[in-house]
Amino acid sequence: MLRGWRESDLEPFAALNADPVVMEHFPSTITRARSDSIVLERVLPMFAEHGFGWWAVDVPGVAPFVGFVGLQEPSFDAWFTPCVEVGWRLSREHWGHGYATEAARAALTHGFDVVGLDEIVSFTVPANVRSRAVMERLGMRYDGEFEHPRLAEGSPLRTHVLYRLPRP
Repeated sequence: MLRGWRESDLEPFAALNADPVVMEHFPSTITRARSDSIVLERVLPMFAEHGFGWWAVDVPGVAPFVGFVGLQEPSFDAWFTPCVEVGWRLSREHWGHGYATEAARAALTHGFDVVGLDEIVSFTVPANVRSRAVMERLGMRYDGEFEHPRLAEGSPLRTHVLYRLPRP
């Protein structure tokens, strides 16, 4: 279930961002203070500004917060921007159950049917096979690689793969 954020989500969101396995394909883990500021200064304003953002994900009968899934506008310049990206981050004990795919499908439907987007993209590092598999299950198609401008030259995470999905 996709829903708005609650104050009670801040602690499990911080734990998610501090988990080195979850954050393996990111430059570093995120501190509690930074994690809280992401929700308060970035996530909540996204909805007010764009009508979309990162939703908290509940799995009824399993857990009240397993991570987030949603839409955002990347804040960097690349050959494919401006665009809207679908993304997700779930706690590892909830990986492999189809939650990311199911929730991302709902986010895509919102993006196409409610927001009226013509295309949604997603990207990650080539080694992130779990996220790439979600992208492929969503019907997204590989569209090449790019160097992420927010990552330092020489970083093993700088090269990213891009997937795209046009409006159905």
